Amino acid sequence: MAKTKMASETIESKNKALVLEAFDTLFNKRDYETAQRFWSPDYIQHSAHIEPGREGLFNLIKSLPPALKYEPGTIVADVDFVIVHGRFSGFLPVNWIAADVLRLEDGVLVEHWDVIQDEATLESSKSGLPMFGDKFPR
Repeated sequence: MAKTKMASETIESKNKALVLEAFDTLFNKRDYETAQRFWSPDYIQHSAHIEPGREGLFNLIKSLPPALKYEPGTIVADVDFVIVHGRFSGFLPVNWIAADVLRLEDGVLVEHWDVIQDEATLESSKSGLPMFGDKFPR
């Protein structure tokens, strides 16, 4: 039993690292050639904001201003599923906070779902707490 749990934790750690590297490569570095190794050619996209497949995702990023920035926050994994809570900024008047759910298979991203919300300001936050990190955006 302990051996199985250790193997699962290793897979989960590898999958979290892979997702973080993939997101940085695509969203921040805009290295589309390298990004191809992270996303399956048969990538399934469930997002309302993105055209189907890997090409839909890459084409969306290519269409956004160079100021686009992705910042990861909390990341959790359950074997082949990874959820990362992050901030997308630099392309809309309001930042987006997203929970991206990814399914991996054989070390590549094969499926994606997301939940996206405009980031609240201090003035608009009913809780008085930021949605991402420990500070409100400026």
